[in-house]
This record gives sequence, C-alpha cells and structure tokens, in this order.
Amino acid sequence: MQTKTILKSAVKSIIKSRMRSLLTALGIIIGVAAVVVMVAIGDGAQQKVEQQIESLGSNLIIISPGTSNASGVRGGMGTFNKFTLDDVDKIKTEATLIKGVSPLVRSGGQVIGGSGNWFTQIQGVSPDYLSIRSWALESGAFFTDRDVTARSKVCVLGSEVVANLFANVDPIGKQIRIKNVPFKIIGVLKSKGQTGVGTSNDDIILAPSRTVLDRLSGGRFISSIQASAASSAKSAAAQAELKSIMRESHKLNKGEEDDFTIKDQSDLAEAATATAKVLTMLLASVAGVSLVVGGIGIMNIMLVSVTERTREIGIRLSIGARGSDIMIQFLTEATVLSMAGGTIGVALSFLITYILNNYTDQTAYIKPGIILIAFGFAGAIGIFFGFYPAKKAAALNPIDALRYE
Repeated sequence: MQTKTILKSAVKSIIKSRMRSLLTALGIIIGVAAVVVMVAIGDGAQQKVEQQIESLGSNLIIISPGTSNASGVRGGMGTFNKFTLDDVDKIKTEATLIKGVSPLVRSGGQVIGGSGNWFTQIQGVSPDYLSIRSWALESGAFFTDRDVTARSKVCVLGSEVVANLFANVDPIGKQIRIKNVPFKIIGVLKSKGQTGVGTSNDDIILAPSRTVLDRLSGGRFISSIQASAASSAKSAAAQAELKSIMRESHKLNKGEEDDFTIKDQSDLAEAATATAKVLTMLLASVAGVSLVVGGIGIMNIMLVSVTERTREIGIRLSIGARGSDIMIQFLTEATVLSMAGGTIGVALSFLITYILNNYTDQTAYIKPGIILIAFGFAGAIGIFFGFYPAKKAAALNPIDALRYE
C-alpha cells in the first residue's frame, strides 16, 4: 500500500505540472529515441552487409592467384597466375568436401544486339556456378557441361544487360555479338542488386568457360576458381583440402610458398561485421550524450520542485514522515518522469524507423534487446540524477521548512 501511495503521489505531482513535466522529459524522449534509432540504423547496416555477403553464394570459397616476386619487387595478389582449367578438373575429381567448383574467366567488351550496344563484363564459368553463387534464372536455361566442352557460343544475360539491350523484348533465342563473336542467348538471370562495394551484380554476361577463354580472353590462364563447401561447418576442412590439391597440382615442394590464396565468406563477414559494430557503438555513444543532458534537466526541475514544496515537506516531516520517506517520494517522481520519457522515446523511435524503412533508402532494424536497454538507461538516469534533489529534500529541517515562504 505504501508503494502504491508513493506511486500515486508521484504521478499526481507530475500531472499537476504536466507542461513542465513534458518539457523536462523532452531530453529523455529525444535521448532514448536517438539511441534506439542510431543502434537500429547500425544493426540495419550490419544486417544489410550480412545479406550481401550471403548473396555471394552458399559457403563460397574463392581461390585466387598468388603474388609475383621478381628482382626483389613483390607484386600484389593475382600478379602471379598459373591457374588453368586442369586445376579445376583436378579439384572436381579429387575434392570430397565441396559440392561445386567453377572456373572464372574474366573478360569485357562492347556487346552489340537488340536495340543497340552496351559495354559490360563477360565471365566464363561452368554449370556449377549458379549453385555456388546461389543464383537463379528468371527465364530460359543455363548452359551444360556439354556446352563447356564443345565451346558452344551460348550465353546467359544479367537483368541490367537485358534492360539496356532488350527493353520490353524477350531476349531468349536472340543473338548478340561480343567482340564480334556471335552468341545465342539461352537464359536470363534473376536480379541480385548491388554488391557490397556499390557495383551491380546484374551488369554481367555468363558464358561457358572454355568459350570465353578461347574466343574472348585469348589466353590459357583463368582468373580464379570458385567453389562451395559441402556445409558451413566443413568450410575450414574444405579449404585445407583445396590447398593440398592446389599445391599438388602446381607441383609445389615442401617449404615452398603457396602461389595462390584461399578465402571464404567468413573473412568478409568478420571484417564487415566489425566495421558495422564500430559504427553502431559510435552512433549510440553520440546519441547517449542527449540522455545525459535529459538527466541534467530532470535534476534541475527536481531541485526547483524541492524549493517549491519546502513547506509541504516540512508539514510531512512534522507529522511523522521520515527522511527516507521524503527521499523515496522524490526519487520515485524522478524515475517515473524519466521512464515516461523513455516510453514516449521508444514509441517515437518506432515511428522514425518506420519512416526510414518505408520512405528512404536507409535500413533500420530494432532488436528487442535495445528496447530493454533503453528503458533500463531511462530508469537509471532518473535514479542517478534524482538522487541529489531527493537527498536534499530529505535533509530539510522540519522547523526551517515550515517557516519557508
């Protein structure tokens, strides 16, 4: 009953000066809303990065050429390329911990066909490429192993290439020319959107690896090898197996450095997640300053309240109230005021998040945990900044308080 009475008294006191209470709580409202929204934006960015990494493929493992070292001058990754299709065949034959492998032969050039021409990238791959990259077809079909072996001049277009060459026209069965080599379109890829670095996944043409290698790139070396581990749990073991196969394929002796690099999604994910977490912490810290400002506002208004209610405090003390009762009452008022501000702040954060997600390009994701943390901080600020005014009220001398004008 005592707790109920104290709460009633606190709520009544706040409602009595509702405008002043609202203005006092404004700092907490803005602070809580800012913290929740900033953390939500950071979490949304992290979620977006994770989705982009997942879109790269299912348990993707990338084997890239190593570095060159000539006359003491060390080149960057990819400058020493000995990758051939024989490496891919060896992996396909001997690897037991992967469910797909594909060469990647990069080329680029002007593509002529449909309504005009378009400069884009052409990648030579194998049929496993779609499953490795978790990519699907919008229409048509993908080329087969027979097409790769026969060096068939067939291709599959990305949605952006279709939009620029075959707007409002079904491209299946049509012909395009890539570097003056005719290719028949047999399929269209589903749109994947942007990559993590802002380029388009859909501005691409896929063709059989041997066709691109022999007719477009004009070389014997492939750009890289992409594989998919049988499962995420077997990714590390799959990388070790691939390393062993590649070293054997390149006839590297014990003690010789690898002339290739193997990476998986976890490397990308860790780097991206770490960056997103730092961003979230930074945004939350900046927003947290407004919570402190709101707490100072509560302390100021509670000090004013103590001064205004000095005679009331004196009367209560003179009829038997203890200092602890007075202290609890003022602490309760400060906490209720702060928690009320926190509640409004959380509601405001949901509104802001809704606007961001539906009317801007920004993504914000509110986790349940941050709501509990926001309420906890609001209550803690009410207690911390309300303690000094409450202690001051409890320490008043009843006689002096009754004489106060």
